[in-house]
Amino acid sequence: MPVSLPPALERSLDLLRCPTCRTRHLHPDRGALRCPAGHTFDIARHGYAGLLTGTRATSGDDAAMVQARNRFLSTGTYAPLRTTVAHLATDSVPEQATILDVGCGTGYYLAGVLDQLPGARGLGLDTSVRALRSAARAHERAAAVTWDVFRPLPLAGGVADVVLDVFAPRNPAEFHRVLSPTGRLIVVRPTGRHLAELRGRLPASVTIDPAKEQRLHRALDPFFEAAVTEQVEYSATLTGLAALDLVAMTPSARHVSRADLNDGGLLSGQVTVSVLVTVYRPR
Repeated sequence: MPVSLPPALERSLDLLRCPTCRTRHLHPDRGALRCPAGHTFDIARHGYAGLLTGTRATSGDDAAMVQARNRFLSTGTYAPLRTTVAHLATDSVPEQATILDVGCGTGYYLAGVLDQLPGARGLGLDTSVRALRSAARAHERAAAVTWDVFRPLPLAGGVADVVLDVFAPRNPAEFHRVLSPTGRLIVVRPTGRHLAELRGRLPASVTIDPAKEQRLHRALDPFFEAAVTEQVEYSATLTGLAALDLVAMTPSARHVSRADLNDGGLLSGQVTVSVLVTVYRPR
């Protein structure tokens, strides 16, 4: 029995282009999306569209990481960050805006933006089908599609009013192409103080490269200019379970030992949440 077309995905069809042809529109056809040339892409029963073709991306959250992410985000520890992202993304944005979240994960930040824009629609892209199962249900106006940010995006040009990039890889040229001339790119990344206490308790965890900020600006500068930057920094208290989930949902989970992750009591306590949120305008 063919999968029905989710309403949010139907609302976003005009944004999508065939990833094989690059220019042709996609239309629904018996539980799939098809272009006029016959290229066909499945709609999963979980509600997302599978547009990613060829060699699969090697990154992306697995099932355990997604479960940990959902549990951690449900604690509200990152709610102040979500509020800041939503404020900067929606300030003076058209009510009928199109919000694109690249590397959307479970759709947590995209849903936060859509909550503030009752007339907007959202589209989340991610390589992880496990994460997209959550993203497709994160908000009634959020569609979800599998895609690799490092490839040309399967979207028409100039269609997005806002592009979100929250703790995700970036493709500046493609972000610039799909944004409208009056649109904005929101980039969220950690400072060197982010989760410093937790990283101190886990010496094997992934550190933050001090040159990362300079590389970000070099990569974006040909396409964007920074309009405003807000620093979100506050202290949070983590229980043992929340601390374990926070580690397990990040790349650090692949570098620490099982013994480290089996003792959440040693990881609990105060941590500093410290991130930069920058609004960029297209050049």
